[in-house]
Amino acid sequence: MGGAIATYSTKNDMSEHTIIIEKQRRVKLVQWSELIAYKDLLYFLVVRGIRARYAQSVLGVGWAVIQPLLTMLIFTVVFGRLAKVSSDGLPYALFSFCGLMAWTYFSGALSEASNSLVSNANMLSKVYFPRLILPLSGVFSKLLDFGITIIVMIVLLIFYGHVPTANLIYFPLMLLLLLISAFGPSIILAAWSVQYRDIKHAMSFIVQILMYAAPVVYPMSSVPEQYQMVYAINPMVGVIEGFRSSILGVNPMPWSAIAIGSGVSVIILFYGLYTFTRLEKTFADVA
Repeated sequence: MGGAIATYSTKNDMSEHTIIIEKQRRVKLVQWSELIAYKDLLYFLVVRGIRARYAQSVLGVGWAVIQPLLTMLIFTVVFGRLAKVSSDGLPYALFSFCGLMAWTYFSGALSEASNSLVSNANMLSKVYFPRLILPLSGVFSKLLDFGITIIVMIVLLIFYGHVPTANLIYFPLMLLLLLISAFGPSIILAAWSVQYRDIKHAMSFIVQILMYAAPVVYPMSSVPEQYQMVYAINPMVGVIEGFRSSILGVNPMPWSAIAIGSGVSVIILFYGLYTFTRLEKTFADVA
């Protein structure tokens, strides 16, 4: 049990090389050495994803600005002025765009990464590489769009004369939690989409439903206090509210919601890695 299955020996220039194939005693969720060894492939896939997204596009990366800006304007008119949704005392444009920053990245990464295995099926059957690189490249490639929305956010802060507070030091932490929150469900959906092609068709519907289950157009304070901790089980609740607190600084950092959401994100991430590793051997045959 767990011993060598086969031994292969060759002799070359008076030296002997032995390759021992052993059965793994346990499943490793992440082969870190392999991911590091294939870092150049990850970089290539990230760059290729960015170029493919904006190839032969008149506006190019300008779409990364137009989409959240137009969404912000619609939300400001519909929810801010007509529905009179609370914005915690902030201009609704600032409030909604800050939420859209995080949500646009999350939804984009989810869509990009969940389809990564199917869209690269030819690679899966021709060459070996750590399959986890494909959804990982989808998550990383959307960081360019997120960086552009940060620039737009800075312009809006200047326009409204809003000065960030000391909470801004928590911004890197919130970015890390955003990445974890996106990567966990992305690898689950990526693995499932190889088996069930319905996932691709359902993604737009899933993303739309999830947006209204997160505090994008309304603050967490609108949820009755007795339900807020249950509401915080959605990882994006703590992330979005954390971004608002770190950038806009009107409310204290929602550490309780962040802690609950982070715990759920880590659980989803480990489950995703387990699911991905368990199904990985079937990708080349099914895709």
